Amino acid sequence: MGSTADLLDTRVGVAKAVKFIGRKIFPEHWSFLLGEIALWSFVVLILTGIFLTMFFDPSMAHTTYPEDAMPATHQGMEMSVAYESTVLMSWEVKGGLLMRQMHHWAALLFVAAIVVHMFRIFFTGAFRKPREINWLVGFTLLILSLLAGFSGYSLPDDVLSGNGLRIADGVAKSIPIIGSYVSYGLFGGEFPGEHIIPRLFTVHILLIPAAIVALVTVHLILMVVHKHTQYPGVGRTDNNVVGYPAFPVYAAKMAGFFLIVFGFIALMGATMSINNVWNYGPYDPSPVSAGAQPDWYMLFLEGALRLMPGWEVVIAGYTLSLNILIPGVIVPGLLFTFLAVYPFLEAAATKDQREHHVLDRPRNVPVRTALGVAYLGAFGVTVLAGANDLIATHFELSINDITWFFRIAFFVLPVVLFIATKRICLGLQRRDRELALHGHETGRVVQLPDGAFMEVHKPLTDEERWLLVAHEAQRPIEVGPATDRRGVDRPGYRADRIRHRISRFFYEDRVEPVTPAELAAAAHHGHGPETDGHPEEPHEIHGGSMEVTRPEAAVDEQVEQPPSGGSIATLARGEKG
Repeated sequence: MGSTADLLDTRVGVAKAVKFIGRKIFPEHWSFLLGEIALWSFVVLILTGIFLTMFFDPSMAHTTYPEDAMPATHQGMEMSVAYESTVLMSWEVKGGLLMRQMHHWAALLFVAAIVVHMFRIFFTGAFRKPREINWLVGFTLLILSLLAGFSGYSLPDDVLSGNGLRIADGVAKSIPIIGSYVSYGLFGGEFPGEHIIPRLFTVHILLIPAAIVALVTVHLILMVVHKHTQYPGVGRTDNNVVGYPAFPVYAAKMAGFFLIVFGFIALMGATMSINNVWNYGPYDPSPVSAGAQPDWYMLFLEGALRLMPGWEVVIAGYTLSLNILIPGVIVPGLLFTFLAVYPFLEAAATKDQREHHVLDRPRNVPVRTALGVAYLGAFGVTVLAGANDLIATHFELSINDITWFFRIAFFVLPVVLFIATKRICLGLQRRDRELALHGHETGRVVQLPDGAFMEVHKPLTDEERWLLVAHEAQRPIEVGPATDRRGVDRPGYRADRIRHRISRFFYEDRVEPVTPAELAAAAHHGHGPETDGHPEEPHEIHGGSMEVTRPEAAVDEQVEQPPSGGSIATLARGEKG
């Protein structure tokens, strides 16, 4: 090992890279494992995909299933070579079915981990400067994972995947002016043609994996360059990272976690049947089986198509299929565009150009949290709508009533969720404010020598107080005058007014965080930490990223509140400056 290390160091200078990466500090929190689940799921996809590539034949040529091969229901049946190789791989190749099912479960887990990981980043504000580019990289990885899933899902050429391709053909043709050209280019002629499976195979095993590997590499490099984000806590600021080094602690943990993810996927592949294509049969454009749903990550598109009424508009002799264009192109476009541009929208609402390495608590950014919950509500409605036939049959309900319920819910539920989530976050902020000022209620009431009654409060720990007071409340941007001192129209005034409106939407409703003066006053007047019924007179108030010292007397005169009424975190930044 020493000789190998010396060889690598003298030839490519690997020692500097190992030293840099080995000293990389990773903070401890379970939510950081979500990204690792996506990474290790992708590794499992690569490993199982290599095995499957050895036996799959991406050809749409016609053939007859062997008379001596299992399953017996397929013997002598006409089908495509792609479908035949999929069934033979599952029934005749040792370990073939296990590899197929591991590959499929890993794909589902890969997309799920990316989605949950992105929303962890969204709700905690990890996309803020300097990580906007990394957010776009992650967003692109999400799109690529959906394309990888759809292209792989379509390869077996069974009835279910064929119907999915038929929907894709309809969505492509609904695009005005260029729709028919897009469909012809995709399928090499009229649907289904003879080229779509070989093309999807190339895309699935070559183009998309190469792009994902490249973007994952960029994603990890940017993570190392920008430092790792961390949750707020004692001693954690935007200038440090509290955690464990990559080597040997975190490297051992990552290796162990890979084995856990691999074992979990192997267990699912061995015990949970999925995508048994022989139950559907080879693709035939005439039948569409009931209860046919795509994988969960494409179910929102299926649901949107089912909810849309059959609207068509004829303009200058051209038929515009709104029943496909809106749910198949516009709705997904709006949903994904919102995710892509949100970091820049929030930055415009704050004019915040500082670097952020400490994450937000979702309750402290109520509008962002409410928008995320509303987004998930709209997504959830479309996912459920994609299974409206199963809901109707299982619960013996009218499918028309279910469809109308989901149509209304798609517009109403996000608004309700936004309002409710925002109010809940503001309520939690008020509770945190009271807790920071008075401590934990114990329910114990004592009588003082002067006859007054007082409830005993349990003092907060440093960690608890830090979490409650370390944040700062953003305020709406103020708009300058429309003209300068000479009465000339000020450039950029209209843009400032738009930014002001956006800022008011985000930050007009807020709860101001506790200031050092309020903490000191609460302790001075007997509302701070108490023990045995007697107010404690601490000399130091801990919170945020600084320490405020006050004397025994004249607390209010000695502790000065910043002009902006800022929190302890704001005051700390001012002193550093």
